[in-house]
Amino acid sequence: MNKTTLSIIIGIIVIIGGALTYTLLRPAEELVTQEASRTSSEAANSEDAAQTDAATTSSNQPGIYKDYSKTAVENTSGTKLFFFHAPWCSQCRAMEESIIKDGLPNGVTVFKVDYDSNQALRQQYGVTIQTTFVNIDDDGTKIASYVAYEEPVFSKVETELLQ
Repeated sequence: MNKTTLSIIIGIIVIIGGALTYTLLRPAEELVTQEASRTSSEAANSEDAAQTDAATTSSNQPGIYKDYSKTAVENTSGTKLFFFHAPWCSQCRAMEESIIKDGLPNGVTVFKVDYDSNQALRQQYGVTIQTTFVNIDDDGTKIASYVAYEEPVFSKVETELLQ
């Protein structure tokens, strides 16, 4: 085989590998997007109801699971958890499935933080492993953290961080 043929074969393998990776990761992203959209619709409906009932507080709002952004965190009230997630981590994917399937408690917002690209945030909160949840207050100060690697179900996080 000459170098040109070998280069073409390697290029094809890389393209197929990339397409396969994109295809395998895409359904999980779509589920999250669909869940976020559904949750946003529910939140909007809840906000409409809250306008008619002045006694409604953020703890009565349905839980929300959304991607991390500094602005989103600043504009969110209630209990805030960072979920340090890596798309290549099977425990992270299992935890995400648990969140989507079982939902979140009222008044809780879980921000999905990309473990690989948010190194400064990891350092700020002392996160050394994916599947770590960090409970923060309104000022962004760490209240507590929990690593859900051994038991990647949200009910365990709820027991360890929210009670």
